[in-house]
Amino acid sequence: MFISSQLSPTFAAMLMHIRSIISSLWISLLMLLSGSWAKQTPVVTGTSPSKTHSNEKKETSDARLTTPSSVNYHFTRQCNYKCGFCFHTAKTSFVLPIDEAKGGLRLLKEAGMEKINFSGGEPFLHQKGDFLGQLVKYCKEELKLPSVSIVSNGSLIKEAWFQKYGDYLDILAISCDSFNEETNKAIGRSQGKKSHLDNLHKVRNWCGEYKVAFKINSVINTFNVEEDMREDISVLNPVRWKVFQCLLIEGENVGENSLREAEKFVISDEQFQDFLDRHKSITCLVPESNQKMKDSYLILDEYMRFLDCRKGRKDPSKSILDVGVQEAIKFSGFDEKMFRIRGGKYVWSKADMKLDW
Repeated sequence: MFISSQLSPTFAAMLMHIRSIISSLWISLLMLLSGSWAKQTPVVTGTSPSKTHSNEKKETSDARLTTPSSVNYHFTRQCNYKCGFCFHTAKTSFVLPIDEAKGGLRLLKEAGMEKINFSGGEPFLHQKGDFLGQLVKYCKEELKLPSVSIVSNGSLIKEAWFQKYGDYLDILAISCDSFNEETNKAIGRSQGKKSHLDNLHKVRNWCGEYKVAFKINSVINTFNVEEDMREDISVLNPVRWKVFQCLLIEGENVGENSLREAEKFVISDEQFQDFLDRHKSITCLVPESNQKMKDSYLILDEYMRFLDCRKGRKDPSKSILDVGVQEAIKFSGFDEKMFRIRGGKYVWSKADMKLDW
């Protein structure tokens, strides 16, 4: 109104026309922007926003890879014993350089590992146990793992090792299949004139002195299936007594390319159950039949490859050092449900065991 009253009618009319054009351009621009936004935000018909979110979450869950919460790292195959049923034999002498081994352990921790178990072969054999000790310390001190454990035959362990590395170790499992020295020798769990049972008791005492939880592993086979071990196990008082049924693995302890012939050690399911029934009063007994062991362990070999045992042999994945944990674990054959059924997750940190040292 002010413009039209002060300017000539012709100029005022021109100005009003310009304003009309600008207004039309502005409306067109808004419509264009609105159309672009509509294309970027498609309308989903027949599905509520909450349901769409639920479906996306399900797809993500289905694609989620297995978490390697507990891993068994067999970093060496070399051993000073010759147990006739051994299913991880000395087919190579390879051991990773320690920096590469630590790198792989860090990858596993980043992927969700909570417990590492070092095994072999005999893990105390390489560098007289110092290589093992450095890995144990690294996993507890640097990676802050809740549980670090070892499985050993006990024959090469020295007290000096406990003095140096005992603080970093949660559980030490000693393999012992019989409380008869001659039976152990017949099985192959011996070296020269050394007493396996003397070593067992010596290590057990060190575990108590240096506050390491003590565990026993036994493989039940034709040589010991009739034995009564109740009294000896009670005296040693382990936190766990793992009782395994003798297992055949193609290429390891049976078959054309194997280093052992374990067929003569195999027992039936009924024989294994009879042994368990005889020892049912032992509260720390943890039975593991062949069925329970099937696909329920994450096994990492000396090259840091997961081993798939679903076909009765050890088919390796690619190394986690080359392809990463998530890619390699796809080929592990690991059954997480069976892992839980067999009691794979338990109180495995010595800080939580509340043991009377």
